[in-house]
Amino acid sequence: MIDMAILTGVSFVLAVPAFFVIVSRIEFPDPYGPEPDPEAVFGGLFLPFLLLELGFLVLMMLLYFVYAVEYMHRSGQTFGKKAMKIRVVPLDPAQRLTRGMAAKRYLVEYIGGMFLPFFSWVDGLWQLWDKPYQQTLHDKFARTVVVKVSP
Repeated sequence: MIDMAILTGVSFVLAVPAFFVIVSRIEFPDPYGPEPDPEAVFGGLFLPFLLLELGFLVLMMLLYFVYAVEYMHRSGQTFGKKAMKIRVVPLDPAQRLTRGMAAKRYLVEYIGGMFLPFFSWVDGLWQLWDKPYQQTLHDKFARTVVVKVSP
């Protein structure tokens, strides 16, 4: 939740100015004038918002990737994991956490959760009945486990 709060704050900082730029450039039809042309409404109103949404989606996926994968690869922790005193480690203690493992976790957790309905719920709740390591699905896919860090 801490990581999502950080990423949501960054996304608002990026999205709000872009939204105001788009809105300031839109020519809204006169409500008392003639009926607007549907193509003009699509090209002048709907299309800019659609492109903004698409660009914002791609930008946020990249930002989430850099945040989740790079921080995870370096120390096994993001800011939220540091605050909660937990760390992601490979299931095999002889291995080191690789960028590939962190990327696999990201792909299943974020991308799977973004495009598959209810996947985030199933993924997060999976650890309640998983034995013996209490792994989520993204941990299983990446062959990692979350452990407590001693204070």
